[in-house]
Amino acid sequence: MGKITVETCEIEGLKIITPTVFGDERGYFMETYHYEDFKAAGIDQVFVQDNQSASKKGVLRGLHFQINFPQDKLVRVVSGEVYDVAVDLREGSKTFGKWHGVLLSAENKKQFFIPKGFAHGFLVLSDYAEFTYKCSDFYHPNDEGGLFYQDTEIGVEWPIPEGMELIISEKDTKWGSFSAYCKERNLRPE
Repeated sequence: MGKITVETCEIEGLKIITPTVFGDERGYFMETYHYEDFKAAGIDQVFVQDNQSASKKGVLRGLHFQINFPQDKLVRVVSGEVYDVAVDLREGSKTFGKWHGVLLSAENKKQFFIPKGFAHGFLVLSDYAEFTYKCSDFYHPNDEGGLFYQDTEIGVEWPIPEGMELIISEKDTKWGSFSAYCKERNLRPE
Protein backbone atom coordinates (compact mmCIF):
# COMPACT_ATOMS: atom_id res chain seq x y z
CA MET A 1 0.00 0.00 0.00
CA GLY A 2 1.06 3.59 -0.30
CA LYS A 3 1.97 3.30 -3.97
CA ILE A 4 -0.88 5.61 -5.02
CA THR A 5 -2.43 8.83 -3.77
CA VAL A 6 -6.15 9.24 -4.43
CA GLU A 7 -7.94 12.58 -4.57
CA THR A 8 -11.72 12.77 -4.54
CA CYS A 9 -13.57 15.37 -6.59
CA GLU A 10 -16.64 17.48 -5.90
CA ILE A 11 -18.56 14.92 -7.97
CA GLU A 12 -18.91 11.72 -5.98
CA GLY A 13 -17.28 8.69 -7.57
CA LEU A 14 -14.70 10.54 -9.67
CA LYS A 15 -11.14 10.03 -8.45
CA ILE A 16 -7.73 11.35 -9.47
CA ILE A 17 -4.93 8.86 -8.85
CA THR A 18 -1.26 9.77 -8.64
CA PRO A 19 1.18 6.84 -8.56
CA THR A 20 4.40 6.82 -6.59
CA VAL A 21 7.27 7.21 -9.04
CA PHE A 22 10.63 5.64 -8.24
CA GLY A 23 13.37 7.39 -10.17
CA ASP A 24 17.13 7.38 -10.44
CA GLU A 25 19.80 8.19 -13.03
CA ARG A 26 18.42 5.40 -15.28
CA GLY A 27 14.91 6.80 -15.47
CA TYR A 28 11.83 5.83 -13.46
CA PHE A 29 9.49 3.00 -12.51
CA MET A 30 5.86 3.13 -11.38
CA GLU A 31 2.94 0.76 -11.02
CA THR A 32 0.10 2.10 -13.13
CA TYR A 33 -2.39 -0.40 -11.75
CA HIS A 34 -2.38 -2.80 -8.83
CA TYR A 35 -5.75 -4.33 -7.98
CA GLU A 36 -5.19 -4.48 -4.21
CA ASP A 37 -4.02 -0.84 -3.97
CA PHE A 38 -6.96 0.37 -6.03
CA LYS A 39 -9.40 -1.78 -4.05
CA ALA A 40 -8.07 -0.30 -0.79
CA ALA A 41 -8.69 3.15 -2.29
CA GLY A 42 -12.33 2.28 -3.04
CA ILE A 43 -11.89 1.40 -6.72
CA ASP A 44 -12.92 -2.26 -6.74
CA GLN A 45 -13.53 -2.89 -10.43
CA VAL A 46 -12.47 -5.68 -12.70
CA PHE A 47 -11.22 -4.30 -15.99
CA VAL A 48 -11.74 -6.45 -19.10
CA GLN A 49 -10.44 -4.29 -21.93
CA ASP A 50 -7.52 -1.89 -22.41
CA ASN A 51 -7.58 0.72 -25.19
CA GLN A 52 -5.03 3.18 -26.50
CA SER A 53 -5.41 6.09 -28.91
CA ALA A 54 -3.03 8.58 -30.47
CA SER A 55 -4.12 12.08 -31.42
CA LYS A 56 -2.60 15.32 -32.55
CA LYS A 57 -3.02 18.78 -31.06
CA GLY A 58 -6.56 20.11 -31.19
CA VAL A 59 -8.29 16.72 -31.37
CA LEU A 60 -11.40 16.69 -29.20
CA ARG A 61 -12.99 13.30 -28.60
CA GLY A 62 -16.34 13.00 -26.83
CA LEU A 63 -18.48 13.31 -24.94
CA HIS A 64 -19.10 9.53 -25.12
CA PHE A 65 -20.84 6.83 -23.09
CA GLN A 66 -22.34 3.39 -23.63
CA ILE A 67 -26.11 3.26 -23.16
CA ASN A 68 -26.95 -0.31 -22.07
CA PHE A 69 -23.44 -1.55 -21.26
CA PRO A 70 -21.91 1.30 -19.23
CA GLN A 71 -18.22 1.17 -18.40
CA ASP A 72 -16.03 2.19 -15.50
CA LYS A 73 -12.89 3.74 -16.98
CA LEU A 74 -9.40 4.34 -15.67
CA VAL A 75 -7.67 6.76 -18.04
CA ARG A 76 -4.16 8.18 -18.33
CA VAL A 77 -1.77 9.79 -20.79
CA VAL A 78 1.49 8.04 -21.71
CA SER A 79 2.75 10.74 -24.07
CA GLY A 80 1.77 14.41 -24.24
CA GLU A 81 -1.01 16.26 -22.44
CA VAL A 82 -4.82 16.27 -22.53
CA TYR A 83 -7.67 17.93 -20.68
CA ASP A 84 -9.98 15.11 -19.63
CA VAL A 85 -13.67 15.64 -18.79
CA ALA A 86 -16.40 13.56 -17.15
CA VAL A 87 -20.10 14.56 -17.07
CA ASP A 88 -22.39 13.04 -14.43
CA LEU A 89 -25.37 11.29 -16.08
CA ARG A 90 -26.40 9.19 -13.07
CA GLU A 91 -30.13 9.49 -12.51
CA GLY A 92 -30.84 10.83 -9.02
CA SER A 93 -27.29 12.06 -8.45
CA LYS A 94 -27.06 15.43 -6.69
CA THR A 95 -24.48 16.42 -9.35
CA PHE A 96 -26.51 15.18 -12.35
CA GLY A 97 -25.45 17.19 -15.41
CA LYS A 98 -22.32 18.61 -13.74
CA TRP A 99 -18.83 18.11 -15.13
CA HIS A 100 -15.29 17.85 -13.83
CA GLY A 101 -12.08 18.26 -15.78
CA VAL A 102 -8.49 17.30 -15.01
CA LEU A 103 -5.19 17.83 -16.78
CA LEU A 104 -3.53 14.48 -17.54
CA SER A 105 -0.01 14.32 -18.89
CA ALA A 106 2.97 12.05 -19.30
CA GLU A 107 4.75 14.45 -16.95
CA ASN A 108 2.25 14.49 -14.04
CA LYS A 109 1.41 10.77 -14.51
CA LYS A 110 -2.07 11.28 -13.03
CA GLN A 111 -4.92 8.91 -13.79
CA PHE A 112 -8.63 9.67 -13.75
CA PHE A 113 -11.17 7.10 -12.57
CA ILE A 114 -14.59 7.60 -14.14
CA PRO A 115 -17.33 5.26 -12.88
CA LYS A 116 -20.32 4.00 -14.83
CA GLY A 117 -22.93 6.65 -15.54
CA PHE A 118 -20.66 9.38 -16.89
CA ALA A 119 -20.06 10.80 -20.36
CA HIS A 120 -16.36 11.17 -21.12
CA GLY A 121 -14.19 13.18 -23.48
CA PHE A 122 -10.81 14.85 -23.85
CA LEU A 123 -8.98 17.62 -25.68
CA VAL A 124 -5.36 17.19 -26.80
CA LEU A 125 -3.25 20.19 -25.72
CA SER A 126 0.22 18.96 -26.73
CA ASP A 127 1.47 18.47 -30.30
CA TYR A 128 0.78 14.75 -29.92
CA ALA A 129 -0.72 12.57 -27.19
CA GLU A 130 -1.14 8.87 -26.51
CA PHE A 131 -4.09 8.11 -24.26
CA THR A 132 -4.85 4.77 -22.58
CA TYR A 133 -7.87 3.54 -20.72
CA LYS A 134 -8.94 0.44 -18.88
CA CYS A 135 -12.65 -0.46 -19.19
CA SER A 136 -14.86 -2.64 -16.99
CA ASP A 137 -17.00 -3.79 -19.92
CA PHE A 138 -16.31 -4.47 -23.55
CA TYR A 139 -16.96 -1.90 -26.25
CA HIS A 140 -20.31 -2.46 -27.96
CA PRO A 141 -20.35 -0.49 -31.25
CA ASN A 142 -24.17 -0.45 -31.45
CA ASP A 143 -24.47 0.93 -27.91
CA GLU A 144 -22.80 4.31 -28.34
CA GLY A 145 -24.26 7.45 -26.87
CA GLY A 146 -22.97 10.96 -26.66
CA LEU A 147 -23.53 14.58 -25.77
CA PHE A 148 -22.50 17.59 -27.83
CA TYR A 149 -19.13 18.79 -26.48
CA GLN A 150 -20.24 22.46 -26.51
CA ASP A 151 -23.66 21.96 -24.93
CA THR A 152 -24.43 25.22 -23.10
CA GLU A 153 -26.43 23.54 -20.31
CA ILE A 154 -23.46 21.42 -19.31
CA GLY A 155 -21.03 24.26 -19.97
CA VAL A 156 -17.72 22.41 -20.11
CA GLU A 157 -14.94 25.00 -20.02
CA TRP A 158 -12.53 23.43 -22.48
CA PRO A 159 -9.11 25.13 -22.20
CA ILE A 160 -8.86 25.94 -25.91
CA PRO A 161 -5.83 28.18 -26.49
CA GLU A 162 -6.28 31.12 -28.83
CA GLY A 163 -5.61 30.05 -32.39
CA MET A 164 -6.13 26.32 -31.74
CA GLU A 165 -8.13 24.69 -34.49
CA LEU A 166 -10.31 21.89 -33.15
CA ILE A 167 -10.32 18.56 -34.95
CA ILE A 168 -13.58 16.73 -34.25
CA SER A 169 -15.07 13.65 -35.87
CA GLU A 170 -18.29 14.12 -37.81
CA LYS A 171 -20.03 11.83 -35.31
CA ASP A 172 -18.96 14.00 -32.37
CA THR A 173 -20.35 17.16 -34.01
CA LYS A 174 -23.80 15.54 -34.24
CA TRP A 175 -24.43 14.36 -30.68
CA GLY A 176 -27.51 15.87 -29.04
CA SER A 177 -27.91 18.27 -26.15
CA PHE A 178 -28.21 17.50 -22.46
CA SER A 179 -31.89 18.56 -22.63
CA ALA A 180 -32.53 16.08 -25.45
CA TYR A 181 -30.75 13.35 -23.44
CA CYS A 182 -33.01 14.07 -20.42
CA LYS A 183 -36.18 14.26 -22.52
CA GLU A 184 -35.41 10.95 -24.27
CA ARG A 185 -34.99 9.22 -20.91
CA ASN A 186 -37.78 11.16 -19.15
CA LEU A 187 -35.32 12.65 -16.66
CA ARG A 188 -35.47 16.05 -15.02
CA PRO A 189 -32.27 17.99 -14.44
CA GLU A 190 -32.18 19.63 -10.99
